[in-house]
Amino acid sequence: MRKQKARALIEPIKSSVKHIMATALYHIQNLQAVYSDKPVLEIESLDIRQGSAVGFAGPNGSGKTTLLRILALMSVPVCGSISFKGRSARFISPEEKRKVTLLLQEPYLLKRSVFENVAYGLKVRRDVTDLQKRVESALAWVGLAPDFSRRKWHALSGGEAQRVALAARLVLKPEVLILDEPTASVDAHSAHLIRRAVARARDRWGTSLLIASHNRQWLEQVTERTVFLFQGKVVDSGFTNMVFGPWHRKSGGHVEKVLPDGRKMVLRAPPGNQEVAMINPAAIRLVSQPPQDGGIWLSGRMLTVRHDDRRHALLITVNISGHHFHVLMAPAGFRAMSLWPADRVFVGFNPQNVQWI
Repeated sequence: MRKQKARALIEPIKSSVKHIMATALYHIQNLQAVYSDKPVLEIESLDIRQGSAVGFAGPNGSGKTTLLRILALMSVPVCGSISFKGRSARFISPEEKRKVTLLLQEPYLLKRSVFENVAYGLKVRRDVTDLQKRVESALAWVGLAPDFSRRKWHALSGGEAQRVALAARLVLKPEVLILDEPTASVDAHSAHLIRRAVARARDRWGTSLLIASHNRQWLEQVTERTVFLFQGKVVDSGFTNMVFGPWHRKSGGHVEKVLPDGRKMVLRAPPGNQEVAMINPAAIRLVSQPPQDGGIWLSGRMLTVRHDDRRHALLITVNISGHHFHVLMAPAGFRAMSLWPADRVFVGFNPQNVQWI
């Protein structure tokens, strides 16, 4: 009887573990990466589900590129563990590694035609059936016409080169597509085509997307959650508002940040030398008229509104002098204000709700 009861308790746990392992793409535990004897990445725990779209954000030097190279199975951490689809990354076969592809911020193109660049990966794999058709299809995905395949590498603009490099990855139909600052040096049109192409890969093939970008608005349009990195550590995962320094010390125990348009944000000084202010979206209010009560209020333009299924609320993004603030709000309250994207709104928060890291 005791054995039967124990089995009844254990079997659901086993089933749950099997389900997690079946859907887990990466599992990172106590990972550390070092450059020139200096730790550049220290992650206690991070899980990425298969088929998900995850963004990575943070200032320069926060460890984003190092992490992406590890996730691309190109680098091995000095300590800790990383598993890919339930197996240690140290023992992944070359065939499994080929299911993961990385596109760097400055793509390297062979000194050959566009066709040869896009077809190169297929030729290495000796997979050359219908080569012309597949290359042209991949180019079409990134908004390039079939005759573009005859162009030479040196005749491409920055946006065209980035799209050709992306087509060279998409033609392989990867299980995991990793992009490092894919829109850093491209025009708005190319950025739109890149977003559309990677979203289509996820919809069509179930490709998992891992993307690092400083362009928060673009990143949030294509990913479902954002992992924030600061000084090599994961500080949050979701849509927490993060305002990076520098902050200037003021009298009276306050710090001040001057926004690009000259407006100033004044907060209580952190207890130490922290440089990043974190504000939970649920702790921010959004109103359509200038408020009369206290707190910190900033005006901006509403960018996007989308439903957050996990929290059964609306996630509203507001552009305030180039900074994107996220607000969680009940649908009924938002509908009552009759707001539309591009409308001017006011967001406010209590300084007591600011956390410093």
